[in-house]
Amino acid sequence: MNRLPLFPLKTVLFPGARLSLQIFEARYLDMLSACLREDAGFGVVGLLQGEEVASSSLQFAAVGCEARIVDFERRDNGLLGITVQGQRRFIVREHSMAANHLHQATVDWLTEEAPSPLQVEHTELAAILLALAEHPSVQELGMPGVVGDQQALSYALAYLLPLEQEHKLELLTISSARARLARIEELVAWMQS
Repeated sequence: MNRLPLFPLKTVLFPGARLSLQIFEARYLDMLSACLREDAGFGVVGLLQGEEVASSSLQFAAVGCEARIVDFERRDNGLLGITVQGQRRFIVREHSMAANHLHQATVDWLTEEAPSPLQVEHTELAAILLALAEHPSVQELGMPGVVGDQQALSYALAYLLPLEQEHKLELLTISSARARLARIEELVAWMQS
């Protein structure tokens, strides 16, 4: 069985995407200490109800993404800053809350299809990613503007495009990169209209 500590956020993390976080709650500092000590990840799940800070009555999405710490630093304000990278998608099967209010879950990993090369029909979406990668906040995270396969393109766009949380969660549940890209095209067309 796969057990993961959970970090509910109002952000949806995708495989390959990078996220910068500022940590100050004791439960998450303890979680990160254990993750670093055990070379383990934690689960980022989309927060559906409740607040990110000091809340025990949360509702979060049943699908999430494992996060691995790739960098950390003590910030000028004295708080811990970390950068994580999304790894594998998962489904939450059961969850519980520890005495310190840290949510933990039994998860099943979702299988990923083998990488498929980009096609001519993906040219416009690849150009959108290239434009997004020029934004200073994306550059700061070190996310690439050019990717070579459909899976990476679909995850990067799903993460970086200014979509509603419900759309991001929908995209996280789609198992086919081709289907995810088709849905992203629909959402981009809807945003442009």
